[in-house]
Amino acid sequence: MKLKLILQIFGLITVILTLLPIIDLDYWFIRMLDFPHVQLTFLTLISAILFYIKFEVKDYRDTLFLITLVCCFIFQAYKIHPFTPLVKTELLEYSKTGKDSLTLFTANLLQKNENANKIKNAIKTIDADVLVFTEANARWKNNLESVTLTKYPYKVEIPLPNTYGMLFYSKHELRDSQVKYLVDDSIPSIHTKLVLPNQDIVQFYAIHPTPPMPQENPMSTDRDAELMLVAKLAKESKYPVIVLGDLNDVAWSETSNLFKSVSGLLDARVGRGFFNTYNAEKYLLRWPLDHIFVSEEFRYKDMRLCDAIDSDHFPLFMSLSYEPNIAKEQEKNPPTKEEMENANQQIENFYESKTTSNN
Repeated sequence: MKLKLILQIFGLITVILTLLPIIDLDYWFIRMLDFPHVQLTFLTLISAILFYIKFEVKDYRDTLFLITLVCCFIFQAYKIHPFTPLVKTELLEYSKTGKDSLTLFTANLLQKNENANKIKNAIKTIDADVLVFTEANARWKNNLESVTLTKYPYKVEIPLPNTYGMLFYSKHELRDSQVKYLVDDSIPSIHTKLVLPNQDIVQFYAIHPTPPMPQENPMSTDRDAELMLVAKLAKESKYPVIVLGDLNDVAWSETSNLFKSVSGLLDARVGRGFFNTYNAEKYLLRWPLDHIFVSEEFRYKDMRLCDAIDSDHFPLFMSLSYEPNIAKEQEKNPPTKEEMENANQQIENFYESKTTSNN
């Protein structure tokens, strides 16, 4: 009876944790429940199997409990199944027609991390065309100069002491580089155009919105608004687009899905795997927080997590083929009226919250 009671209590908790993220509220304790979704899915399945094997399910209450667990598991599995080999890839494989290749390397350095050797070795070994680092202060900028100064002549550096500093390095020419503060005057984003070897131009947005955590921001309003503002910029861009950085949101959340729908960008994770970049220090608590989204002009060549760098995030590497001549093959449908209304509402919620806090 003791085990049965434990399973029933856990089942009730599972139901609550499954249903709470559906509620359209921005409180951190609700939005954070999106993160451990894979773990919750497996725990729900294990609980249902244990309950079925261990106890005779004859009473209608036990039957209802088991059905509830199974329904929760199906709902949870449905949310994460796009990131398994069970579905078709969203970003298609490269072909022989690629005009240029572009390699990207992004990492949250962890501001308090004082071991620069691992990331410096990774930079030299991977030799990517573009580097984007978050949580970068002046110490990090100075430490990385020995490996970025000569090979990466183009750069945008915003070293900050508040864990929202950002460094952007490129082997290719950057144009019209701007640092913007979309939702907060202490949280920058980098908007820059990159010139490919064939002289085509790519629009980059490097972002690092605040996570919904009590010590950072008790609401997800700012994060969601920043993602929607960038999504609309990507949608309206006349150039191919790449958005990358530590987005502090998981790939399967409603906000991430809305971001993709509004922006029209593609996610290489779909059909390939989770590529969990966080938490590098805790094996059982990992989920995808760092992202690279691209427009339909790009094709997939490679994507992988890189070795740990003494940060709480794994670095993320991606290799792309630039193939605008066959972009139509993977062009997404435009966002629906409802999706645009939802995106605009999230932006409006942010401005309303700022107005309220200033009064």
